Amino acid sequence: MGRRRRAKGPSISGWIIVDKPSGITSTTVCNRVRRLADDAKTGHGGTLDPLATGVLPLALGDATKTVSYAMDGEKAYRFRLRWGEARDTDDAEGEIIATSDVRPTAAQIEAALPQFIGTIQQVPPIYSAIKVEGQRSYNLAREQRAVELQARPIEIHDFRLIEMVDDDHADFDVACGKGAYMRSLARDLAQAVGTVGHIAALRRTRVGPFTEAGAIPLASLEALGHIAPDCEHLLPVETALADIPALAVSGSEAASLRQGQSVPLFRTTDLGRIGDLADGATVRATSDGITVALARFEGGRVQPVRVINP
Repeated sequence: MGRRRRAKGPSISGWIIVDKPSGITSTTVCNRVRRLADDAKTGHGGTLDPLATGVLPLALGDATKTVSYAMDGEKAYRFRLRWGEARDTDDAEGEIIATSDVRPTAAQIEAALPQFIGTIQQVPPIYSAIKVEGQRSYNLAREQRAVELQARPIEIHDFRLIEMVDDDHADFDVACGKGAYMRSLARDLAQAVGTVGHIAALRRTRVGPFTEAGAIPLASLEALGHIAPDCEHLLPVETALADIPALAVSGSEAASLRQGQSVPLFRTTDLGRIGDLADGATVRATSDGITVALARFEGGRVQPVRVINP
């Protein structure tokens, strides 16, 4: 006789914000949380290096449809830069590849920071998940094969020196857009002030609307033993969509959107709902305060892009 499957409770959808511990991968955290949530479909809103700690938003169930929107949000980090040692991974886990006796002053650091704010060109670390001819860059680097990554544009919104900890260390706060590597930022700042350096510690404090104030340590989450649909730490699916304009729709329009059908908004009475929406804008269609779908307003119609199940 085959083994009887364990009965599952109601489906789980929403966001859990984990305070990731150092020493494990984001995928490991994701897998451990998925087991707590009855193997609900799970995804994370932006990878953190094993060394890093902090905000790791995890999407469960229908919230996985909104992951890309969470990843597009502004991120904030605090890191400690270790002067005088360059490492092949650009963080404390790598091998030392260069040293320098030069230690910058606070004034020299402050003078260098403005060149890293705004749209800048950044070369990612060779130990990264970027693909080179179909292979992950970190795999090539581990095989000691030559890796040459191209610079790409990123957005740094803010970059501040917080504290000169001692002669060898300084702490920084950064706010940035998608795709920025803190390891590269630390490496390049060290070079700009005439030395070498790497990240000794890294913590992410915010991803879009998700902050460390709302994050639960992984150990505390696992101590609960199970994540239920009414778990106090489970945030609504639409939390990740806070920056997307809402568009109220009627019950019949919501039903059409859920079936993948577009909804026309041509009538004079629709003008108040449309407001100043630009053609091609992404909207969050809501009915009775509940998000129905992510949709695109185009040509006077609302076309569902991602349906959110009730």
